[in-house]
Amino acid sequence: MAVSVKKITLWRREIEDRPGSLARVLAPLAQTGTSLQVVMGYRYPEPTGQAAVELAPVGGKRSTAAAQNAGLTPSTIGALLVQGDDRPGLGGALSDALGQAGLNLHFLVALVSGRRYTAIFGFGSESDADRAVPIIKRSAAAPRRPAARGRARAGASRKRGSKRR
Repeated sequence: MAVSVKKITLWRREIEDRPGSLARVLAPLAQTGTSLQVVMGYRYPEPTGQAAVELAPVGGKRSTAAAQNAGLTPSTIGALLVQGDDRPGLGGALSDALGQAGLNLHFLVALVSGRRYTAIFGFGSESDADRAVPIIKRSAAAPRRPAARGRARAGASRKRGSKRR
């Protein structure tokens, strides 16, 4: 299964939780023709009336200037953009491997479309994100195989002519 793991810099800004706030942040980037892969907007439960927006990628002079004019700054969160072929249990396998390695996720945003997934993993530091890269690659690329005993039983029942319902 193909998997891509890429470090990204999230650009972030706190905004008012009001209609049109997100549009005002995105407008300068749209005007410069910046193409974004990730846009996350969310409100805080407390203090009321506050929210945040995070987005990526921002690169090049025009896009960087537009992001800065919109009040965005590069985040210190270590973040990875992970894309690949989806399969049942993949999220559990990735989170288990990261946990066993002692890496704490600060956030995870994931989406499956068709047979592909895209996820953004956020860590407490750049070094944690660096440590996570090989773990995610290894865990995402290696599908879990059923135990040999289970496969033998399934094969045996078919040999005896069992009917599937």
